[in-house]
Amino acid sequence: MDKLEKAFSLFDAYNQQSPETLIWDGVEYPSEYFYALKRYDWVRVLQPEAPESLLLASRAQHIGRWEITRDSYPEGRVGYLKWRSDLGKFHAKKASELLDEAGYDQETITRVKEIIQKQKLKSDDDVQTIENALCLVFLQYQFDDLIEKLSEEKMIDILRKTWGKMSEPGRNHALALKFSEAGTDLIQKALSES
Repeated sequence: MDKLEKAFSLFDAYNQQSPETLIWDGVEYPSEYFYALKRYDWVRVLQPEAPESLLLASRAQHIGRWEITRDSYPEGRVGYLKWRSDLGKFHAKKASELLDEAGYDQETITRVKEIIQKQKLKSDDDVQTIENALCLVFLQYQFDDLIEKLSEEKMIDILRKTWGKMSEPGRNHALALKFSEAGTDLIQKALSES
């Protein structure tokens, strides 16, 4: 087993501990494991010649996300931003530990951490690719379920923020996705009113 396969194996084993599960095409998956696989798939579509550090980051981006819950932070925007910041640091630290175990050098580990923490978003192509992949996974696998839980106004706000995070390649792929009728309607409203 080479280093990349070993790292993927370590990341996947960790994410398979996710207590939340989802069913896709009749198969039950630990949710964070499923989303990691789908992020990786999107990175390969968006950047077919992706460097190894980006492939590694795609599988470790939200590693162990369930370990720091949103409800352990105060309500509101300040609490949310602190939670997101702490999560990013946690993901980077956990990925770093597992990459070290897989035999990676410090330079690669540092680069993976930069991508996971989304440093230099908009100016770093690899970081932007991860952001596009995250948004596409959300739109493809989580968006339609969220429609049932939130108001139209909130959904339109989320869609606009999601759209703002993506670059042109991400947006083009997003427009090619198949959504429910309600999802398509919301996307049209969000994009036409922005």
